[in-house]
Amino acid sequence: MKKILFFALALLMTACEKPILSEEDIVSTQDANVILHFTQYETSPLTPLQRARGTRAATDITELCSRLNIAIFDADGTKVKTVAQKESDAGYGTVALTLAAGTYQLVVIAHNCEGSATITSTEKVTFPNNKVTDTFYYFGDLVVTSEVQSYDLTLTRAVAMFRLVLTDDEMPANVAKMKFYYLGGSSTFSPKDGYGCVNSKQTEIRPVSDDGIYEIFTLPHTEDDVLTKLTVTALDQNDNIIKEKVFENVPVSRNQVTRYTGSFFGSGGSGGSSDGTIRLTADPDWDSVNGYTF
Repeated sequence: MKKILFFALALLMTACEKPILSEEDIVSTQDANVILHFTQYETSPLTPLQRARGTRAATDITELCSRLNIAIFDADGTKVKTVAQKESDAGYGTVALTLAAGTYQLVVIAHNCEGSATITSTEKVTFPNNKVTDTFYYFGDLVVTSEVQSYDLTLTRAVAMFRLVLTDDEMPANVAKMKFYYLGGSSTFSPKDGYGCVNSKQTEIRPVSDDGIYEIFTLPHTEDDVLTKLTVTALDQNDNIIKEKVFENVPVSRNQVTRYTGSFFGSGGSGGSSDGTIRLTADPDWDSVNGYTF
């Protein structure tokens, strides 16, 4: 992802804030001087064969995320435009605008929240109810000239995933949901730095899964971060605790899955999971899965 992409956006992502767009801001591609396409997510470095063919490992971001939020800031850091799109919108993934010549900073957030993300500045993005989903971003300079410009933008994954795989032969019949309460990650993001920027207490509730797999997300503060404490609780319909386990210092890295596999309820099952890193090859899979047993 290059920090010098020339853009000016305004039609492609749904932000947690209301768009600062007047009717004259929303233009057709024929009238715009800047056209942005937010479609690519690069999953891994190019292989020699891909280099030879001139292709790269990428997938359509609109297939991974249901919302897009965009904000443009001037040289003084003042937000001059925001754009919000959701997958049901016509032209989802493309933004056409008219901007005065100059150099701006562009922030793009792609995610799957139920509402828009709020882009307060180039160093602060928050999400509805502080819920973190699979999230991608772009941050860079947008140089606008008098000539018409069209750009394809490649986004980068911002989050780490924790995946719990239960190997129990059966789950108690009165379990209605699984609660995940975790410390050490972040639910607020800094596009400028590419990492989480606050210390958050995150809570996620998941319905009972038929396959025993549960996934949650966080925004790491550094390349190699940890969830200092992750409490997983099985609850009944009245939120009574049926079973609880605590995991400490759970390693998390951006664009990687940390997988914990084992018996949660003590009802047997095979906990076979190889330690170390497994390289994934299928798009749009994550960079790697780091497997652990408990």
